[in-house]
Amino acid sequence: MTTLQASSVLLSASSSSSSCLHRGMIRAAIKEPNFRITPLSFLKLSNRGLMEELSFRGDFSIPKTANTQMEKESNSGINVNYSTNKSDPLVIAKLYALMEAVADRVEMHKNIGEQRDNWNHLLLNSINMITLTAATMCGLAATSPALKVSSTILYLAATGLLAIMNSIQPSQLAEEQRNATRLFKQLHSQIHTLLSIGNPNIDDVNEAMEKVLALDRAYPLPLLGAMLEKFPSTVDPAVWWPQQRRKQAKGFSRIMDGNGWNRELEDEMRWIVRILKNKDKEEYLKLGEKALKVHKVLAISGPLLTGLGALGAAFMGTNPWAAIVGVASGALATIVNTMEHGGQVGMVFEMYRSNAGFFKLMEEIIESNIRERMGRENGQVLEMKVAVSLGRSLSELKHLATSYSRNEVDIEEFGSKLF
Repeated sequence: MTTLQASSVLLSASSSSSSCLHRGMIRAAIKEPNFRITPLSFLKLSNRGLMEELSFRGDFSIPKTANTQMEKESNSGINVNYSTNKSDPLVIAKLYALMEAVADRVEMHKNIGEQRDNWNHLLLNSINMITLTAATMCGLAATSPALKVSSTILYLAATGLLAIMNSIQPSQLAEEQRNATRLFKQLHSQIHTLLSIGNPNIDDVNEAMEKVLALDRAYPLPLLGAMLEKFPSTVDPAVWWPQQRRKQAKGFSRIMDGNGWNRELEDEMRWIVRILKNKDKEEYLKLGEKALKVHKVLAISGPLLTGLGALGAAFMGTNPWAAIVGVASGALATIVNTMEHGGQVGMVFEMYRSNAGFFKLMEEIIESNIRERMGRENGQVLEMKVAVSLGRSLSELKHLATSYSRNEVDIEEFGSKLF
C-alpha cells in the first residue's frame, strides 16, 4: 500500500513536471517568434519560423551567416531567388546612358531631316521662279536694256544656286536623315529589350556602342567634310552596322542557346541567303545604277542650261539667235530642275542604296548564325525575324526556299514582299 502511494506520488510529480516543462516550451515557442498562433498560422509559416522549427528538431543545421541573411530578408518582406544571376549595376547604367544618347540622336536626325526637306522645296521653287523670270526678261530685253542686264544677273544667280543645290542634294540628305532616325529608333528598342529580358554584360555595352558609332559614320550630320558622296563612281549597299560583327545571342535566345536549329533549318536559311543575294540585293543595285546615271545627267544639265541662258541674255541685240537661246534655255532649265529636285531623284537613289544595304545586313546575320555553332541565336526566333522582315509567314518562307532549291532558274519571285 505504501509502495502504491509512493508510486502515485512519483507519477503525479513526474506528470506535473512534464506538463510544466511542456507548457514552458510552448510558451517559449510562442514568445520567440513574437507572433500569435491562429488556426491558419501553419499555412503562413515564414522562412524564419520554418528554419527555426527544423533547427530545433535537429533535422538539419543552417550556417549562421545564411540564417542571418534569410532572417533579414524575411523581416524585410523580400522574396529573393538565389539562383538568379544579378546584372552588374555599372553595365545597366552604361546601357541606359547609351539609350539616352540614341534617343537624342533620333531627335537630331528627325529635326535636321525636316530642315533639309524644306531646303529642297524652297530652293526648287526659288530657282524655278528665278529662271522663269530671267527667261521672261530675256524675251522682253529687245525693248529695254535694263531688262537685258537683269535677265543676265538672274540667270547667273540661278546657275550658282543650282550648282550648290546639285552638289548637296537636299532630297538625298533628307532621305539619309529619315533612315538614320528609323535605325536609331530600332537600336533604342533593341537596348530596351535587352534590359527587359536579358542579363546584359560589358560585351553588350561594347556592341551597342559600336552600333551607335557605325550609324554616326553611315549617316553624318554635318555637311562640310563629312557629307556622303552624292555621285559615287560605283553603287555599293549602304552599311550602317559594325564591319567586324560578332554574333551574340540576346535575351531569351541566350537561354535557349543551341536549340531550334536542325539541318533542315540550316538548308532553308542558306537558300534564303542565296535568294537575297542573287535576286533582291542585285536588283536594287541595278536600279541604283540607273538612278545614279539619270541623277548625274540632270545635275549637269540644269546649271549648263541656265549658263546658256545667261550667255543668250548677255549677247542680246548682237546676235539674232541670242534671244531664242536665252528664252529656250530658261524654259528647259526649269523642266530639268523640276524633274531632278521635284522628282527627288537623289532621294530615290539613296532609297535603292539603303534597300540593298538592308539585304546585305540580313545575309550577314543569317550567315553568321549558320557559321557559328556556339552562342548563335535560337533558330526558331531567327526564322521568325527573317520571315517578318521579308513580309512573309513561316510557311511562305519555307515554300520559297523549297521552290528555289528544286528549280532556281525558272523562278522569278523575289525574297522580299515589302519592297
